[in-house]
Amino acid sequence: MRILIRGAGDLATGIASRLYHGGHQIIMTEIAVPLTVRRMVAFSRAVYEGRAEVEDMTGILVHSMEEANAVIQDGDIPIIVDEKAEIVQKYKPDVIVDAILAKKNLGTRMTDAPFVIGVGPGFTAGLDCHCVVETKRGHTLGMVLYAGSAIPNTGVPGNIGGFTTERLIRAGGNGLIEPVASIGDMVEKGQVVAVTGGQKVYAQMSGIVRGMLQPGVQVWKNLKIGDIDARCEKFHCFTISDKARSIGGGVLEAVTGFENIRNKYAIVVLAAGRSLRFGGENKLLTTVSGKPLYEHTLARLEGFWDFSRFVVTGYHEIEKRAEELGMHSVINLEPELGISHSIQRGLKACLEENPDIQGVLFSVCDQPKLHPATIQRLLNTAGLHKGQIICTANQGRPGNPVLWDRKFFPKLMSLSGDNGGKQIMAEIPEKIRYVEAHAKELHDIDYKSDISDLDYRE
Repeated sequence: MRILIRGAGDLATGIASRLYHGGHQIIMTEIAVPLTVRRMVAFSRAVYEGRAEVEDMTGILVHSMEEANAVIQDGDIPIIVDEKAEIVQKYKPDVIVDAILAKKNLGTRMTDAPFVIGVGPGFTAGLDCHCVVETKRGHTLGMVLYAGSAIPNTGVPGNIGGFTTERLIRAGGNGLIEPVASIGDMVEKGQVVAVTGGQKVYAQMSGIVRGMLQPGVQVWKNLKIGDIDARCEKFHCFTISDKARSIGGGVLEAVTGFENIRNKYAIVVLAAGRSLRFGGENKLLTTVSGKPLYEHTLARLEGFWDFSRFVVTGYHEIEKRAEELGMHSVINLEPELGISHSIQRGLKACLEENPDIQGVLFSVCDQPKLHPATIQRLLNTAGLHKGQIICTANQGRPGNPVLWDRKFFPKLMSLSGDNGGKQIMAEIPEKIRYVEAHAKELHDIDYKSDISDLDYRE
């Protein structure tokens, strides 16, 4: 798969190592003046040295997509100075990994690529990325989160060899850095290890210098410019860290999971109902939280543009908006035939586009609180449990959406009238796997009073 990694620091390079050895094609972006402390194990070094060797990998500075392609052909990794990752337009990656580690999102969106991974704090799964990988040292390091965010930044460095804040070397003043100690040197507490802006910087502990900024870089007071390791293993200074490998493993897991479901599932939104219980009005066009009810569902599918998405409807407004968002419209002008008719029209459209499709996720259009993270977890679960029905639920109460494996397509095609999938599920409960969702997500709008039953503020 084509993967773009934003950032080329030591943790981003650990991620690149996992993906590179997994056989994926990689381009990494960096800023013009990288401030990577552990630069001997970071491809960011290529920005000012032209190339960087990290273990058995080589990163080479490039200036265009053409140069990047040549480097990739040679089996190496292109590094390009591209702060806003504008190369995305030409590279068209399958996956974007935001590994800038800025502790906040600097502009990455869930719609930037078919699959987007946020690394560390500042990202929320289903909001600005498809998943988040935890970066905080401890029990959950490297965990892939398909709901929520990573643990917020505490401002306290992780414990290495019994030391936290003491192991950091910080600039004593504004100005250029002049390292006195080199990476791999042994130093004693109180020893001068660098000069910044004319101010001497002293080691706060004894150990080995594991990281130090390159000479001549403009720094400012209290900026992290180096790192001391009490374990005193020189090998650690020039090889990818355990933390970087763990985070890289999480990213590789996420990429593999996406690869497992890509091009195998479609999403069908059912939006052709007559709203009989809504007092004669078309509920899907009713304004909820500042926009038509149906817009909430369509908006939550924007991040899944790499999947085939169909909207079954008989309403021109919905048809038009769906097509603006790159979705396929399936016209149903016979809503009186019941939900079974919409299901079958949607399923037929999916099979016409891809006869070998593994499954179809059916979603209704009146659940304004449905979260994209839940959709992602349904798809992931289906990829791991083929031949099953994957259904959302809250504390044992099933709801929508539901993802149907192709094994059950004949049963769906045999439905009639206003009978939906619940009829089939009641007959084969052993074939159902549930994905837990918040109660608000499962709440659908049938009556006007349902709108006031929940807080719909975004």
